Amino acid sequence: MKPLLLLHGALGAENQFEPLLSLLPDTVPVHSLNLPGHGGAPFSDEAPFTMEAFADQLLQWLQEKNLGPVNVFGYSMGGYVTLEAARQQPQHFGQIFTLATKFAWSPAGAQHEIAKLQPDVVQAKVPQFAEVLRQRHAPQDWRELMRQTAHMMQQLGAQPLLTPETLAQVQVPVRVAVGDRDQMVTLEETVNAYRNLPTAQLQILPNTKHPLEQIHWPLLTQALTHYFAYA
Repeated sequence: MKPLLLLHGALGAENQFEPLLSLLPDTVPVHSLNLPGHGGAPFSDEAPFTMEAFADQLLQWLQEKNLGPVNVFGYSMGGYVTLEAARQQPQHFGQIFTLATKFAWSPAGAQHEIAKLQPDVVQAKVPQFAEVLRQRHAPQDWRELMRQTAHMMQQLGAQPLLTPETLAQVQVPVRVAVGDRDQMVTLEETVNAYRNLPTAQLQILPNTKHPLEQIHWPLLTQALTHYFAYA
């Protein structure tokens, strides 16, 4: 049975997957990690805060752990990072399941997302969310994480990493999933990614929004165990 790696999204952390752990079969070896700046992990002094660097860091982590091929559930940014890593070194991956991964990046689209990533505004208007981020990423500064995430999105808008051409190079089996009520990721961009990936499946989760905290965990567990054939 291949191990399962859980990879979080932007402004996320590995502890967000705790509700999922108790629902997965006990026989499944589950791993997770915090990308730099997330979940208390330090920012890298050697690598920039970019999708490319995150993919490199994921590959380095897999090499260090020596787990053999792993199955991956990548949520949002975690799915983007995983697909780029698998494009480069497919030997580390069994199957990949992405959920709520944004594939359509443009300058205008990036600016739309960046507008939501203003630490002072978040602190003033949504102090509860600011406190969640503070606790989630301590001792790192959630404000700095938000600023760097905004810069990364600006870079993606100018030069997307996953294009129809690069998606076509991903030889690992993938299931791309999106919630039918996701307000950040469209069904259209998810279908386009599915069509460009050579060995892909498509799944739409009903009554599902973008935030991981609002996921119906039993529904997601059923989808994962079905796709990865975990008994």
